[in-house]
Amino acid sequence: MLVALLLLLSLSNEVRVNGDGGSRQCEHNPAPKPRPHTVSILEFGAVGDGKTLNTIAFQNAIFYLKSFADKGGAQLYVPPGTWLTKSFNLTSHLTLFLEKGAVILGSQDPFHWDVVDPLPSYGRGVEVPGGRYQSLINGYMLDDVVITGNSGIIDGMGLAWWELFNSHSLNYSRPHIIELVASDHVVVSNLTFLNAPAYSIHPVYCSNVHIYNVSISAPPESPYTIGMVPDSSDHICIEDCVIETGYDAIALKSGWDEYGIAYGRPTENVHIRRVHLQASSGSTIAFGSDMSGGISNILVENVHLYNSRSGIEFRTMRGRGGYMKEIVISGIEMVNIYTAMAATGYCGSHPDDKFDPNALPLLDHIILQDMIGTNITIAGSFAGLQESPFTNICLSNINLSINSVSSIPWECSNISGFSDSVLPKPCPDLETLSDCLSLLSIRGKAADM
Repeated sequence: MLVALLLLLSLSNEVRVNGDGGSRQCEHNPAPKPRPHTVSILEFGAVGDGKTLNTIAFQNAIFYLKSFADKGGAQLYVPPGTWLTKSFNLTSHLTLFLEKGAVILGSQDPFHWDVVDPLPSYGRGVEVPGGRYQSLINGYMLDDVVITGNSGIIDGMGLAWWELFNSHSLNYSRPHIIELVASDHVVVSNLTFLNAPAYSIHPVYCSNVHIYNVSISAPPESPYTIGMVPDSSDHICIEDCVIETGYDAIALKSGWDEYGIAYGRPTENVHIRRVHLQASSGSTIAFGSDMSGGISNILVENVHLYNSRSGIEFRTMRGRGGYMKEIVISGIEMVNIYTAMAATGYCGSHPDDKFDPNALPLLDHIILQDMIGTNITIAGSFAGLQESPFTNICLSNINLSINSVSSIPWECSNISGFSDSVLPKPCPDLETLSDCLSLLSIRGKAADM
């Protein structure tokens, strides 16, 4: 037992050392190059009075800028003003730049939003069967797209959508502020996103996405609003961001039941660092519950979590299939969190009755280390499935100050793992010599990110 403990301590130190190396995803993001051509939205008849609908101006400007794709690309400049628009699509080799004082407003009229097909890894709209409203700013099969600015603002004007959701009056699933599909080399930076109808930033089936210096805010009462959702995407860096939302701050996903299993694209090679997250009714960092394509090789480090229902949460259920594995979470500061760490096999719903109840999810090889917490109610709540227990949950160097509300700081069932230097003392399920020592393989993969 002593030898095993020493090995785990050595492993924890090696993960720290390798995690601080120079080969992680966020270390491979050169600054976007300036575009050789720039036009202003004013040149296409746009009016920044907050009342005039400017969709045609955005569409015409972007159509014009397509001609510069083979000349180094071009920039669409949005000057100070309030620019009302409905949905519009971007093009490759484009920079959308919002100057300080520029505000893009999404129309609150659902008739201004086109309806598009469900994503193939979901099979239907997430909230309503059938299609879904197109997001405010869209891209499909694009390369080299930059959405940035000098502290400009994109406001999804979500109130009307939240009211439709709460009253069960949606005809289709709610739109997002930005959705980029099957795109490569995407940058989102130096902007503020407000009042998303549902998600603020949704890269799905994308590769090489860098999101940094972004602020996202939605009111605490806004229903199921989520800040960032990397979805069946790979090589993602999220850093130096502040997110405060109604539900989850960052949620990693990869498809829904039989549709996600068939599509088979995981979310992997994700690096999240130096973020400040608040999630009123959800989790600051969530994995799932839509994870049927798999989630793996994730590194989260040096984050501040506060004033939230849940800190780190893994969600899944029978019928999901898929996996969540090889995940390293380190250097976490929590303040005023109800449940610090959670994993459940009983979360979510099914798109239809065609799911396979024997498609059991796997949760395995998770490192949670170097955490401190103040005013925590429940240290950990882990509930695996009897048919598919959660395995190799490895905790190290965690100190949580539990408030007087809590009588049972740990809740555990159908899990196994190992812990060292964890306060309050974990449940016996996390004091067994599971396969935590094999996490040396994770160390190597995290270093290669």
